[in-house]
Amino acid sequence: MAPTTDSAGNTEDAAAARASLETLRTEIAKAVVGQDPAVTGLVVALLCRGHVLLEGVPGVAKTLLVRALASALELDTKRVQFTPDLMPSDVTGSLVYDTRTAEFSFQPGPVFTNLLLADEINRTPPKTQSSLLEAMEERQVTVDGTPRPLPEPFLVAATQNPVEYEGTYPLPEAQLDRFLLKLTIPLPSREDEIDVLTRHASGFDPRDLRAAGVRPVAGPADLEAARAAVAETTVSAEITAYVVDICRATRQSPSLTLGVSPRGATALLAAARAWAWLTGRDYVTPDDVKALALPALRHRVQLRPEAEMEGVTADSVINSVLAQVPVPR
Repeated sequence: MAPTTDSAGNTEDAAAARASLETLRTEIAKAVVGQDPAVTGLVVALLCRGHVLLEGVPGVAKTLLVRALASALELDTKRVQFTPDLMPSDVTGSLVYDTRTAEFSFQPGPVFTNLLLADEINRTPPKTQSSLLEAMEERQVTVDGTPRPLPEPFLVAATQNPVEYEGTYPLPEAQLDRFLLKLTIPLPSREDEIDVLTRHASGFDPRDLRAAGVRPVAGPADLEAARAAVAETTVSAEITAYVVDICRATRQSPSLTLGVSPRGATALLAAARAWAWLTGRDYVTPDDVKALALPALRHRVQLRPEAEMEGVTADSVINSVLAQVPVPR
């Protein structure tokens, strides 16, 4: 029997995959309160084969959010706590001498997984931070001249504290550009914070997500079907030009020393495409582009010192650009 097609032009497998990925929000909400935008961003990154940087002050459940995502997905996951004394080989792995065979053998590091939680990534020096560059871009690790492919799917979900906090190292621009999205995790609203405390008072243990009822609801097959459907999502020439115009406008902003690169334009288009499919459409609209502009671009621009002193932020510059660039009709 030929596969039937739903109204969005996706096969039944793709429709089932979309339903499974939407269920992720419900599962993660069993452990994390009020972070739907961040959950959506993580799902978009999975669909785009991209990576996510989560930024927020300590104590807003950044790590718990990624752990809950890992529990709701049937994927292998590992965690690395980035510290000032962490070495690159602690992440990628190294050659180990085997006395029984008198030979060196490769001992894989924690990067050989599907979902890598890089916790507090900006608390380790740039040398160790850069050890992830090849893994994030090429999806492989080269040790002693031998490239070793990483599992598929592969996602780095990195958390960081704001750079003005003590003991942090700014991420190199080259590494920031490897993240598809940068998601900011805000402090919860009063109602959400009451909900958090109520859960803890009722016995919720953030270290035991199974007890909280978080169960796997999606897996590699769902991601594969979803990615295939996203690849079929239509992008018009007008939308492509709109994305390019937004990114080019950042390069002309007087508040920035560094605008968005072509890689950033590609990331914005890919994220908008995934978001369009998640919302049930097989085509991208300008609203999809606007919805993903901040998380896709905020970490790819660099403010002038004088603009930063005046209180200008990357988000405000991007919002200004979005307001000025003509929207296709």
